[in-house]
Formats: sequence, structure tokens, C-alpha cells
Amino acid sequence: MNTTNPIILVLYYSRHGKTRRLAELIAQGIESVPGMEARLRTVPAVSTVAEATEPDIPSAGAPYVELADLAECAGLALGSPTRFGNMAAALKYFLDGTSAQWLSGTLSGKPAAVFTSTGSLHGGQEATLLSMMIPLLHHGMMVMGLPYTQPELMTTESGGSPYGATHWAGVDNKRPITEDEKRLAIALGRRLAEASRTLQGMA
Repeated sequence: MNTTNPIILVLYYSRHGKTRRLAELIAQGIESVPGMEARLRTVPAVSTVAEATEPDIPSAGAPYVELADLAECAGLALGSPTRFGNMAAALKYFLDGTSAQWLSGTLSGKPAAVFTSTGSLHGGQEATLLSMMIPLLHHGMMVMGLPYTQPELMTTESGGSPYGATHWAGVDNKRPITEDEKRLAIALGRRLAEASRTLQGMA
């Protein structure tokens, strides 16, 4: 790992693994851009009781995010499953703790993108994407989506949105990520990395 490369933080919460898989595809797209590096991070689940119930280190998947990851990143991809047309509480809880970074402008001027997975085809994917954009805009980030020059946006019969990458997992969470969904997730990561590379002044 070359730590001198600009890092794009891919930060997500995933309950059943499909949002995590989208995150991995977005990271693949990021790292297809020369000189760019993806850093996968997650957040712990929110406890329903007063004391924390999650281990300090996740049993599987990416490490938990630290506030330093926000300072070190040159861009951010933010992902969550849908929760009634909104982001999951675990991700919102983390974002609610970034007031110091908001005050200092840690993320201001950096590019950002969003992604989601949901159980039903019309289960609020775009509303969830929009809900994740709002705190990023408050942080001064430059939010981007997917342009219709991506042909899969016109052909997909599953996930995919101009607001960001999406996956339709099905009510039993057994629907595989389709080829269109894969291509759109990779394209979103690549687009985010290319924007960051340009903003970094890299040739």
C-alpha cells in the first residue's frame, strides 16, 4: 500500500452484506484510476440499550471508521441500506458526531458520492441517497452522481440511479448484484476518484 497516494474513504453500514459488496465494487472503481487508493471503513451498529454491545473490532469486513479517516481522505463514498427512505441509524449516529470536522471544514471542497441497497424495488433508494447527501452538503462537500452517459442507467431492471449506485436485494436479501448494478457501482467509484485526482492537480 502506497500511503502517499490520495485516499478515497468508502464508508458504509451493512446489515446483510449487500451494501458492503457495493462498497467493495466502488473501491474497485476507485483503484482503477492510476494513483488513487480506496480505504474501506464501516460503523458499529447502534445499541438498543444504554451500554455499547459491539466489539472494538468488527468480526468481519472493514475496520470501524475513525474521525482521522475524514481528515486523511481526498474524497468520500457514503453507503447505507435503506431505512424507511432514510439512511440507517448507525451511519447517522456517526455523522452526528462530526461537528468538530464541520466547524473546521475538514471535508469542505472534497468530492463525495452515495450508494444504497434495499429489499424492495421501490423501497426508497433515491430518498435514502438524498438523505445521505444532506449532511455531506452541510460539510461543504461536492456531491456527484452518475450521468446518463452510463448506458446501464437506461437498461437496468434492478438498481441504479443518477443519484448514486443502488442494489435491489429482494425481501429475502437473496437477489445477486446484477451486471448493471456492478458496472454502475464501479463507474461511480471511478468517477469519484477521477474528480478527486483532478482536484488534487494530478496529471
